[in-house]
Formats: sequence, C-alpha cells, structure tokens
Amino acid sequence: MPTLIVLRHAKAVAGFGTADIDRVLNDRGRRDAAAAGEWLRANDLVPAHTLCSPAARTRETLALLALDTGVSYEPGIYDNDPDGLLALVTEAPDDAGTLLLVGHNPSVHQLVHDLTGQAPETFPTCALAVIDLPGTWPDVRRGLGTLRTVRTPKG
Repeated sequence: MPTLIVLRHAKAVAGFGTADIDRVLNDRGRRDAAAAGEWLRANDLVPAHTLCSPAARTRETLALLALDTGVSYEPGIYDNDPDGLLALVTEAPDDAGTLLLVGHNPSVHQLVHDLTGQAPETFPTCALAVIDLPGTWPDVRRGLGTLRTVRTPKG
C-alpha cells in the first residue's frame, strides 16, 4: 500500500521586487520546515522519492527537511494544477513505497481533498497530509485514498 505525503512549502518572504518562483523562506518558514522534517523522521515517514516544484521556496523547504530521499524537480508542480499533480503521482517510481510531493496552494490542498474526499478547512504553509492509497501508483484515483493524518506547524 503506497503512502503519499503532500506538503505545502514553508512560509516565504513577501514577493515585492522578486519573481514569484525566486521567493525564499523567511525565518519562520525555515524553522517550520526543519520541524516538519523532524516530525517525518520521528514518525517513520521518510519518503523513498520526492516530487518537488522547482520554485526556490519549495526547494529550500525540501532541503531543510533534511531527508535522505531521491528527488525529481517537476515544473508541472509550479503550475498549481491538481490534475497535473495527480498525473505526476500516478507516474511515481514503482519502488517508492512512500512518496513526498512538495508544492503550492491551492493545488496541494485540492489534491488532498480529491484523493481522500476530505481535507482540513485550511492548509497553511508547511502543512502536510499523509494519505494511504490502495494498489500501486498507477492505480491512484480520486476518492480512493484514506487521510491518515494532517500536521500543521501550529498544531
């Protein structure tokens, strides 16, 4: 049974004068990302593979998680389209029992809802959802997942 971890990037600096894709994390974002990595390790949720947006804030979030994982930087994640995210998940490596997707709202929040039929009311920066899925990655479809847990920096 594959496990998908959906993570919204940590809190970034305001975008004034910087291209959106180049925005980096602020101090709180750096602390929250490091804490999320500690939580993932403590709960034995280190992914075998990660799909990450190429944006600076997602790359920095991933680096601060400090996880030993293979990584694919996927430009389609930055497009913020939940259908595109679902397509990427279905193409995950067969040997990745646990997959991490690091992306942006609103698409990551929508993906959690699409896969499980439920999601928290809000999905703040550095929130993560752990979803259990039946079958294999190519079998992933809307409504087939079970939401195991949601973690937010303040919760």
